[in-house]
Amino acid sequence: MTIPQYVKIVEVGPRDGLQNEKAMVPADVKVALVNQLTDAGFVNIESASFVSPKWVPQMADGAEVMARITRRPGTLYSVLTPNMKGFEAAVAAGADEVVIFGAASEAFSQKNINCSIAESIARFEPVAAAAKEAGVRLRGSISCSLGCPYQGEVPVSAVVDVVRRMRELGCDEIDIADTIGVGTPTRVQEVMRAVSAEFAIDRLSGHFHDTYGQALSNILASLEVGIAIFHASVAGLGGCPYAKGATGNVATEDVLYMLHGMGLHTGIDLEAVVRTGDFISQAIGRPNSSRVGKALLTKWATAAEAGAATCV
Repeated sequence: MTIPQYVKIVEVGPRDGLQNEKAMVPADVKVALVNQLTDAGFVNIESASFVSPKWVPQMADGAEVMARITRRPGTLYSVLTPNMKGFEAAVAAGADEVVIFGAASEAFSQKNINCSIAESIARFEPVAAAAKEAGVRLRGSISCSLGCPYQGEVPVSAVVDVVRRMRELGCDEIDIADTIGVGTPTRVQEVMRAVSAEFAIDRLSGHFHDTYGQALSNILASLEVGIAIFHASVAGLGGCPYAKGATGNVATEDVLYMLHGMGLHTGIDLEAVVRTGDFISQAIGRPNSSRVGKALLTKWATAAEAGAATCV
């Protein structure tokens, strides 16, 4: 199969990247982050989450963030919505897309949302119906599609089953997520081929964590079978509280460097993203996890120092 020449990157840093930070990130910082990502050219930014503040206190200011961001026509501003209360808040906040989430692992489903896979899908039925009625885009995300921290291997058939269920809910896009980053290229291609037999391949996405350093390889493997949508987090922010040892999503800067180096198009300004990664890393006091980001920042600083020295 021919590798897609245009790749859509869904930037998940403002939501998935920041949600597990223990120190509260000010709304001003979150708004600035979304605005900088908008200016960099992203067409889809996961901007907030409308879940109970009891479970994810970091996302309690979602409505404020959505109200204050500067929106660009053509960019989807997505939010996570676990139930009807969250959906209603998302609609009130002007979300362009709502995201529902399930798992391909029964063990993870029980640990993460305290119910079986079938029960989780049933809970989302009213949300999906309401989204369709309101004309709001609906995205489904499937955790542990390549492995589970509790049950280990996840059968490909289990992933396919959840894809079918989310297709029946009316999802416009479905994310195949490697929550703990254990996937390798051959397995990723096996899963992607299997699920693309059940759902349009141009509406499937890969969400890869880099725990074992496989994320870029898995993105390339997915490209080779026709997947053209990937999730990434600026500066590699993020993780999962229910998956011990899971590092953040693959860094957006690293993904862009690879894609652009392959001659593929994203419509995103890599240099702007690198500067945004530096901004958010400094703002929250976290090391920048992007190798490309750190390399380019060092290169620019060295060049600036050399330029200053020649002017003495």
